[in-house]
Amino acid sequence: MERLLYVLVLTLVALKEALGGDVCVSGHDSGPVFEEQPSSLIYPEGLSEGKVILSCQARANPTASYRWLVNGTEVPLGLDPRYTVVVGNLVINSPDSGKDTGSYQCLALNRCGTIVSRAANLKFGYLHDFSTDSRSPQTAYEGVGAFLACQPPPHYPALSYRWLINEFPNFLKQDDGRWFVSQVTGNLYVAKAEPNDTGNYFCFTTINMDVSTKSTFSKANLLTVITDGNSRKSAPTIKVRFPAETYALTGHTAQLECFAYGNPVPKLRWRKVDGLMPSKAGSSAEGPTLTLQELTFDDEGVYECEAYNSEGSDRYQGRITVQAQPEWLQVMSDSEVEISSELHWSCVAAGKPRPSIRWLRNAQPLSTQDRMEVSGARLKISNLALEDSGMYQCVAENKHGTIYSTSELRVQVQAPDFRLNPVRKLIPAARGGQVIIECRPRAAPKPSLFWSRGTELLTNSSRVTVTPDGILRLHNISRADEGKYTCFAENYLGKANSTGHLSVRDATKVTLAPSNADINQGENVTLQCHASHDPTMDLTFTWAINGVLLDLERSTGPYHRVEGKENIGDLFIVNAQLSQAGIYTCTAQTVVDSASASAKLVVRGPPGPPGGLLVKNVAATSVELRWSRGYDNHSPIGKYMIMGQSPLSSEWKKMRTEPENIEGNAESARVMGLTPWMDYEFQVIASNILGSGEPSMPSHTIRTQQAAPTVAPSGLGGGGGDRHELIITWTPMVREYQNGDGFGYVLAFQKKGIALWTTVRIPHVESTRYVYYNDSLMPYSPFEVKIKAYNRRGEGPFSQIAVVHSAEEEPTVGPPSTNATALTAFEIQVSWEPVQQLSANGILRGYEIRYWRQHEREAAADRVRTAGLETAARVSGLRPSTRYHVAVLAYNSAGTGPPSPRTTVTTRKPPPNRSPGNVSWKTEGSWVKLRWDHVKAMHNESAVLGYKVLYKHEGQTTLKVLDKTKTSVSLPLPKVNGYVVLEIRSWGEGGDGLAHEIIVSQDSGTGMMVQNEASSTSSIQHLHLLTGLLLLTLKSSSGL
Repeated sequence: MERLLYVLVLTLVALKEALGGDVCVSGHDSGPVFEEQPSSLIYPEGLSEGKVILSCQARANPTASYRWLVNGTEVPLGLDPRYTVVVGNLVINSPDSGKDTGSYQCLALNRCGTIVSRAANLKFGYLHDFSTDSRSPQTAYEGVGAFLACQPPPHYPALSYRWLINEFPNFLKQDDGRWFVSQVTGNLYVAKAEPNDTGNYFCFTTINMDVSTKSTFSKANLLTVITDGNSRKSAPTIKVRFPAETYALTGHTAQLECFAYGNPVPKLRWRKVDGLMPSKAGSSAEGPTLTLQELTFDDEGVYECEAYNSEGSDRYQGRITVQAQPEWLQVMSDSEVEISSELHWSCVAAGKPRPSIRWLRNAQPLSTQDRMEVSGARLKISNLALEDSGMYQCVAENKHGTIYSTSELRVQVQAPDFRLNPVRKLIPAARGGQVIIECRPRAAPKPSLFWSRGTELLTNSSRVTVTPDGILRLHNISRADEGKYTCFAENYLGKANSTGHLSVRDATKVTLAPSNADINQGENVTLQCHASHDPTMDLTFTWAINGVLLDLERSTGPYHRVEGKENIGDLFIVNAQLSQAGIYTCTAQTVVDSASASAKLVVRGPPGPPGGLLVKNVAATSVELRWSRGYDNHSPIGKYMIMGQSPLSSEWKKMRTEPENIEGNAESARVMGLTPWMDYEFQVIASNILGSGEPSMPSHTIRTQQAAPTVAPSGLGGGGGDRHELIITWTPMVREYQNGDGFGYVLAFQKKGIALWTTVRIPHVESTRYVYYNDSLMPYSPFEVKIKAYNRRGEGPFSQIAVVHSAEEEPTVGPPSTNATALTAFEIQVSWEPVQQLSANGILRGYEIRYWRQHEREAAADRVRTAGLETAARVSGLRPSTRYHVAVLAYNSAGTGPPSPRTTVTTRKPPPNRSPGNVSWKTEGSWVKLRWDHVKAMHNESAVLGYKVLYKHEGQTTLKVLDKTKTSVSLPLPKVNGYVVLEIRSWGEGGDGLAHEIIVSQDSGTGMMVQNEASSTSSIQHLHLLTGLLLLTLKSSSGL
C-alpha cells in the first residue's frame, strides 16, 4: 500500500511540473467553454483607417487566456502593433488585404485544458469601376427579343444588378414581364422590343459587405429599336437558362432563372418534374426567377421552366441537388472517470457529403497510439492516467463547413469519502416489506464495500442481499430488524464508513379496492379506494391509468379527488371519453411503503379510426379502397362512410360509393364519380349506435387515370380585330374538366351559308382566342364557329354553334344631307338623314358631329358622338355670333366613315351682359313684391324677350308667368324666421343674361341683394347649385 501511495505522489508531482506548476482542481476548476466564437467577415478593401474585430469569449475557472492562429500559424501578438487582444477578441488595426486575408481561429486555455474555435475567414471585398471605353450601340427590331450585356468590373463578393434608362434614378421596372435583369450575369433582357424602348441604358451594380455598401454604373448602352409595322408573332425561345445541375444547402435559398423571347410576351411557369412543386415557391412559380427558401432534402429534384404564348411554347429542365453542412446527431458529454478505468466516447454527425470526424485534445490532433484508439467517430482510452485529463473536441467537417463539440475529461484519484453521499441517518421501513439502503461514497479507484449491523458483518442470506456495488436489501422486515447499519468503504488510498438507523413501522393496506365499471362516453363514474396505515405516518393516494400517473391538482381536467377522511382516496371522473378507458390503479402510500389495487374502466363510444387505408385499382372515374377495422370501442360498427378531398376544394366531402351503404363488416369499397386526371386523398369514417368516430389517416395522394374530355369549352364568341381578321374567343377550360395532359382545343369555323368547315388545333390550355387572317375576308362576314377540347386520350364533344362576325371596316358612306339651326348664342341643333345599315360595313354604332369655325381648318374640328342611332343632337359650348361649319359622319367599332356634305350655321347674338338693375322689394304680410328696371339690349346683343325668376323657401316651389312688359312679381313669404332665395335674370334668343341674387327674411322685413357679375353661362351653372329651385319664365302675351 505504501508503495502505491508513493507512486501516486510522484505522478502528481510530475503532472504539476508538466503543467507549469498549476493543476486543475476537481470540483472547483472547469475547463474553457466557448460562449462566443469568431464569425467570417468581408471587409472593404482600401479602408485602411478602420479596424476588424474577431470575437472570442469563453467561460472558464480560472479565467481563460487567449491565443490566435491565422492559417494555422500563431498571430504575432506583441510583435506587430496592428494586432491586439482585448478580453479575448482579436483587433486588427488598419487591415491590409495582402497581410491579413486568411482563416482565423481562437484558442482559449487555462490549467484544465485548451480548446480551439471554429475557423472564421477574413476576406476583403472590392468593386472596381466599369471600363471607361464607350460601348457599341445595339439595334433591335420591333417585336423581337434582345439583350444588353452588363460586363461587370472585377469584384468580390457577388453583386446585385439593376438597370437605369436615360438618367438616374430612372430604374427600369420589370412589372409587365417584358424585361428581365439576370442576377447571375447582370445582363438585361427584353422579350419583345417596342419602339419606345429606344434609349440609353446603364448597368447599375451594388456590392454589400459587412460594414459598407458600394455601387457603380456602366457607360451608356445605346439601344435603338427599329419600327416594323408588320412585326410577326413568334413562339417563345428560352434565352436565360439556369444550370443543368444546381447545388444548394439545406436551410438556404435556391434561385433558378429562366427568361424567353417571344411575341406576344411569353408567360412563364415552373413545375417539379419528379414530384409536387413545393408550396414555398409561391408566386415565383409563375415568374422568371423560381425562389425556394429554407431548402430541405424534399426539394431536391428536376425542375422545368416552360415559356408559352399563343404561338407555342419552349421548355428547359435542370436539377437541384440539396446538400447539407455537418450537424450533430450525438455528442459526448463532460466525464469524471476514475483512474485506471476505460473511457469510451463517440460523436455522430449528419451532412451531405457525409462528414469526416477527427479528434483533438487540448487543441492538438489525436491518433491511435499506446492506450488510445481513434476510430472515426469513436474514441477509446484504456487504463486512464491523470495526464489523460483535459479538454477534448470532436470535429466533423465536409466541404460545406466544420463543427466542433467540446467536453472535459477528468481522471479522478481519491480515498473513500462519505461527506457528499452519507448513508441515510433514519431509514423507515414497513413490517413485512423490504428496504433498500444505498452506499455511494466518492472514491477512485472504486472501493471495496461491505455492511455490518452493530458488530455483525452482514452476508447474503434468504432475507439479506448485499450487491457488489454496495446496495443492502432487507426482505420480510420484522421489528427485530430495527437498529444501526454501517457501510464500510476501502481502497489503496484509505478507508471510511457511514451509519444509518432502521425504524420498522406498520404496513399500509388497501381495505376497499376499486371495482370494474362499464359506462358510455360522456357519463360520470366514481372509483372507490380506502386504505389503512401506520398512524404515525401520513397517508397519500395516487391514481394511474395504464401505468401513467394522473394529475389530480388540475381543477379543469376530467379527474377529481373525492374529499373526505384521510384513509379515503376515491377518484371521480367527469364526462368520460374514450381516451379515459383503461386499467386504473389506486396506490395508498406512506414514506416507507405502499399498497395498490386496480380496476378496469370500459368506456363505450363511437368507433376508432380505421387503419391501413390503401388505394387500389385506380381508374379514370373510380378507385378501390381497402382498410382494416379500427377499435369498435365496445359497440359494434354499423357502417362506414368514405370522405374525399381534391385540389378543387379544401374541404372533405362525402364520396359516392359502390355499394352505396357500406356495412360495418366491410373492409373495402369502390369510390365512384371521380374526375379523371385529378389528385385525390381519401379517409374512412366508421360509426355505430353511439355516433361517428374519428376519420382514418388520409390515404396517400393518387391521381386518377386520364380520359378524353367530356364537356366542351364555354363562352364561345368573338368579333372585332383588324381588317381581314376573324377573332374567335372562348373561356379556357379549368383543371377540373381537362381530364388529362397534352390538353388543347380544336376550333372549327365556316362562313355562314358555305358548308366547308376549317379546323385548327390550339395546343395550349391557357389560350383564350384565335385570330384567322385572310386577305379576301369581307368585313363583318358571319361565321359559324364551334370548339371542343382534346388531350392525350382523345377529343371531347363540340360546343353549340355560335355566330361570330369578322372584323368590321369603317362605313363607306356618310349621311346624304345635314341641317344645323342656332338655338342660342351658345348652342345649335344638328339633324341629318340616316345611313343605311348595309353601308356600315358592320354594326352602325352612331354618328359623329364635327364642327369648326369658319376661319379654322377641318382637321382642327371639335367632335361629339351620339350613343345611338338618333338623327338629331344638340351641340353646346359654342361662341356667340360665330359662323360654324358642320359635318356628320357615321361610325362603327372600326372607325368613322366619310363625312356628309357640310352645312353652315351662325350662332345667335349673346344675351345682355347686365343683370336687371334698380331691384327693390317690399314685404306685405306673407308676400313680398319685387320690382326691377327693364334691361335694354345693345346693338350686338340679342333682344330681351322676358325675365326668369328662381326662388326657393321652406322646401316649396312656385311658378309665375309674367308679360314681357312687366318688370315686377309678387311671391309668398315662408313661415316665421324663414327666408326666400331669389334670382332675377333676363332671357331672349341669345340665352339667359346675368342674375341678381336676393335673400329676403320675413322677420326683418328686409332683404340682402347679391350682384353676380359672371357671364350668363356661368350664371346658369351657378343655378344648378340651388337644389330644388324652380324656373319662372316671364314672357310676353304675344307668344314669345
